[in-house]
Amino acid sequence: MKKPVSLLLLVIAAAATSFAGTESASKKVVVAPASTYFHANEWQVDVAVVGAAGTYQGSSSESIGGNLGVNYFFTRYLGVGIDNSVSGYGHSGSVNATDRLQADILLRYPIESLRLAPYAMVGGGASWDTVSQGNGNVGLGLDYRVSQHVGLFGDCRWLYGNSSAGVTTTAMPRVGVRLVF
Repeated sequence: MKKPVSLLLLVIAAAATSFAGTESASKKVVVAPASTYFHANEWQVDVAVVGAAGTYQGSSSESIGGNLGVNYFFTRYLGVGIDNSVSGYGHSGSVNATDRLQADILLRYPIESLRLAPYAMVGGGASWDTVSQGNGNVGLGLDYRVSQHVGLFGDCRWLYGNSSAGVTTTAMPRVGVRLVF
């Protein structure tokens, strides 16, 4: 009696496993994190060619030179920057050197799909040449990211100031490379 019961249990077990179907594995899709080119807590170092064209004490004045700057973005949209431009300019038939130090609040709008961020800046600073003068500035620019750590940028500020030495109104365009950390 034990043999038929054992045989019956063996047949049932074999039948149950044959009807159980096949084993299927779960397919989980792993999505790579989205590549972002513009981050919060981002440090930037700018190296640029700078120009200037405007008036000083009623005479036209143009210059070209170099610019170094450092920017820090607290969020993807809001940052601060400071930069210094050294250039030579012509004024009243002579050539002089000028040094312009500017500090700005930066507002940008990253467009990740284009690797582009238009930005606006507002701030102030000072210019030193034959006389010293404080100024305010407003400007617009574009930041294009070649990679996550290298960008190209172009912007233009309008510097405005008034002192006992005279009135300065100057457009100050910059074009350069931006290193991102």
